[in-house]
Amino acid sequence: MNGTITSYMSTAYTSEGIRHNYRELLSGASKAFLLKAPPTGALSVLLREVAQYYVKRGWDVELFHDPLTPDGLDAVHVVKPGILFVQASHPVALEPVQIGGAHRVVTFYDGYDEDRLKLQNGFIRETAEKAEEALRKTFASLKRAKELHDGWEEANRARMSWELADKLSASLAGSLFGDLSLNKAPSVVNRYIGTLTAEGAQDFFDSVTKGLKRRLLIKAHPGTGKSTMMKKLGKEAEARGLDVIYGWCALDPGSVDLIVLPELSVCVFDATKPHEYGPEREGDEIVDMLGMCRDDETFEKQADEIEAVYREAMLDARAYMNAHVREIHSIRARMDSAINQERWEEKFRTIREQL
Repeated sequence: MNGTITSYMSTAYTSEGIRHNYRELLSGASKAFLLKAPPTGALSVLLREVAQYYVKRGWDVELFHDPLTPDGLDAVHVVKPGILFVQASHPVALEPVQIGGAHRVVTFYDGYDEDRLKLQNGFIRETAEKAEEALRKTFASLKRAKELHDGWEEANRARMSWELADKLSASLAGSLFGDLSLNKAPSVVNRYIGTLTAEGAQDFFDSVTKGLKRRLLIKAHPGTGKSTMMKKLGKEAEARGLDVIYGWCALDPGSVDLIVLPELSVCVFDATKPHEYGPEREGDEIVDMLGMCRDDETFEKQADEIEAVYREAMLDARAYMNAHVREIHSIRARMDSAINQERWEEKFRTIREQL
């Protein structure tokens, strides 16, 4: 029997810069391969090969997708026994913690034809500067969008019935947990489910929740307690010894978009824009918080006006991200054209021998 595959985003492009969870993965890995290379698309081929190797042998695997390339991979995590293969140079630089132990560095920097690489030097340097400038503008637009979103949330909070929200949170906790308590320490996992890409907001909610029997889809206005409620439910689950997967927000990395309780086969997630979902299968339930906001023409108008400007800021961020992606792809293509295939295949064999 084949193992399962669950997809996540490797990194999130947030209002506070690039965010990731690789250090958490490294700290829990029984073995880790840190693959060091210049910007390249070639390592994704190896990572897919590694993933298929383990899946075909019945191991459950997590794939960490490159937001800049739809089919690209930045990392593969074999859940048990906890083996991690990760691109450790771009866009996130990772260094081994257990040198000479569980962490092994495999460098590909010596796998290039120097003469061909010299021919690309000027182009790569100029293009890298353009990519960095586009990324700077992306983050500036995301920061602006976050500030606007905060104002949008504030307008909605002013008309929210918090008493009803508290009752709903208590009711959900009761229905999920009852008097259940497990005599063990909980496993707590942090992941990014989606992020801004050149194509707009993309996510892997379907992949993360595909095997669950029950999905609770929260419908609510921004700022009305979705993340707070999910955090409370997650902490309650932890206190009862239940494992929890937290899916963090790609715009505001301090906010939660999803929690998964694997032992209950349940998830709770924000199913409103930009990741809007409706009931699609048996076990899907809507958690409606929209009606907890009282009608107030003044605050509704304020919220609508802020939302319109927020949408524009996000469109700006997407346009700059598109420019960043375009330049990065150009750099990767030039770098890949200088690869010495014989040397790279030798590196690939080194890793295959360790599987």
